[in-house]
Amino acid sequence: MKQEEISKRRTFGIISHPDAGKTTLTEKLLLFGGAIQTAGAVKSNKFKKAATSDFMEIEKQRGISVATSVMGFDYDGYKINILDTPGHKDFAEDTYRTLTAVDSVILVIDCVKGVEEQTRKLMEVCRMRHTPVILFVNKMDREGQEPYQLLEEVERELSIHTCPLSWPIGIGESFKGVYNRFEKQLDLFRPNKTKIAEDVVAINDLNSPELDKHIGEAAAGKLRDDVELIAGIYEPFDKQLYSEGYLAPVFFGSAINNFGVKELLDTFVRIAPSPLPRHTDKREITPAENDFSGFIFKIHANLDPKHRDRIAFCRIVSGKFERNKFYYHTRLDKKFRFSSPVGFMANEKSIVEDAWPGDVIGLYDTGNFKIGDTLTEGEKLSFQGIPSFSPEIFKELVNKDPFKSKQLEKGISQLTDEGVAQLFIRANDNVKIIGTVGELQFEVIQFRLLHEYGASCAFTPLEYFKACWVTSDDKKLLDKFLLHESRYITYDKHNHPVYMAKSEWYLKITSEANPGIEFHSTSEFKTEQEKLHGAK
Repeated sequence: MKQEEISKRRTFGIISHPDAGKTTLTEKLLLFGGAIQTAGAVKSNKFKKAATSDFMEIEKQRGISVATSVMGFDYDGYKINILDTPGHKDFAEDTYRTLTAVDSVILVIDCVKGVEEQTRKLMEVCRMRHTPVILFVNKMDREGQEPYQLLEEVERELSIHTCPLSWPIGIGESFKGVYNRFEKQLDLFRPNKTKIAEDVVAINDLNSPELDKHIGEAAAGKLRDDVELIAGIYEPFDKQLYSEGYLAPVFFGSAINNFGVKELLDTFVRIAPSPLPRHTDKREITPAENDFSGFIFKIHANLDPKHRDRIAFCRIVSGKFERNKFYYHTRLDKKFRFSSPVGFMANEKSIVEDAWPGDVIGLYDTGNFKIGDTLTEGEKLSFQGIPSFSPEIFKELVNKDPFKSKQLEKGISQLTDEGVAQLFIRANDNVKIIGTVGELQFEVIQFRLLHEYGASCAFTPLEYFKACWVTSDDKKLLDKFLLHESRYITYDKHNHPVYMAKSEWYLKITSEANPGIEFHSTSEFKTEQEKLHGAK
C-alpha cells in the first residue's frame, strides 16, 4: 500500500519570470485535473474569483504572486501536488525554499520575450540541486520567436540540453495546435479561455491525408519537415538524463487558450519522478522508510482573513502522517499532536486523516514552527538545504503608533517567521532591522501589518552591504569579536550573531583582521563555498 501511494505522487513547482503565464498555466492544470470548473484571468474582473493560486489581497490588487501556494488534485490515477511560486524577483528567496520541497519543476517561458533574468536565476538553483526540469513555451498564439531560435537561446542561456516532445504548428495568428512527438499524435484545439476545449483530433500518422485536411497542405508539409529535422538536431529523450537535471523536455502551447496543456500534463505524470530521498544532518532519508518525517518549508499567517490562522506547510519525506498522532519537533525537543491537518485542493482546504511522502499538508500553528523545522517519530535530525540568504536591502522598522506596539511586535515576528523578510535585532540598542531581497517586500510588510494586525509602521533605509553569520571554533575569540564590533552586530530570529558589513571593503578588512572568525553568506554553515572568510 505504502509503495503504491508513493509511486503515484508527483510534487512539482511551477517557476517563471513575472508575466510569463505561470499562474495561468497553474489554473489550466487545475482545470484539466477537474479541481476547478472555470478559469479566471489574474487581472480580469470578469470572474468573481481572482487567480486560484493568489491568496492574498495585495496579490489580487497587483496581479502578482508574492507567496507560494499549494494545490493538489487527482489526475489519471496520480496524485498531483503543485507548488506555485512567486515570479517577482523580490520574492526569490520564497521560491528557492519552495524548490527544496519539490521533486521536479515546470519552467514557463514566454515565446515573445524568451529567456529573462529571473529565469536564469531560477535555473541556477535547479541545476545546483539537479532538479528535473520540463520547459513549457507559452503564448504561442502571439507573434514571438521561431521555435528553433528560442530553443537555441534556452540551451545557451540556461546551460541545459533540450528535447522538444511537442512541436507547434505555426505561431501567432497561424498557430493551429501542437504535434505530440512523445505520443506520436496530433492534437488540435480550438481556443477557449475558460473551459476545456472539446473538439480534439488525434492523427497517429503524420503522412495521413487527414493531416492536410485539418491544417492545410502548407502547414502539414512544414510540420512533416520540422519533425524530421528535430530528430536530427536535438537530443533523443532520455529519462535518466531528464531525472538527473541534464536534459529538459520541451512543450509548446498557449495556457490561456488551453493549447498544449493536456500534452504537458499527460507526459509529465509519466516521466516526472515520484517522491525523492532528502538529506539530513545525520543521514539520507528515503520515502519508503516506515517512520514518518517531514520539514516545514513555508509558514503563512492569515491565509483565511476571516480566521486569524497561521499555517505551517510541511513536505512529507518518509512514512505515513496520521492525524491526531504525536510527532517529535526536533528543534524544540517536544512532541506535538495535530488534530486539524489540512490538504489543499485548488484554493480550498480540507481536513486530512493521513498523508504520504510527496504530499504537502498544512499544520495549524500557534508559533511553534520556523522555516526549516523538522518533524519525526522520535529520531533527532534536521533536514538540510533550507538556508536564509544574506538580504540585499536593509531598513530600520519604525513604529508609527506607540499604542499598537504589541500588535507590531506580533505581526513582524509572524511575517518574518513566514520568510517574507528577515529580522535582525541590533545588539547595542535593540533596533529592529528588516532585511529583504527587494523593495516590494517592504510594501507587502507595511500593507499586511496594517490590514492583518492593525499596526502602522515606516521604514528608514540603512547603509549596510551584507549580513554575514559569524562563527568560530574558539568561543572566547567569538565573544571578544562580538564585543569589539558590537555596533555592527545583530542577532537573527534563532539568536545567531550576524555581522552587518557597511561595505565590501569593510567586510574584507574585518575578516582579514579576525582570522579566527568565519563569515558566512547564508544561515547554513556547512560548506567551504559558503564562507566569506577572507572575502575579496
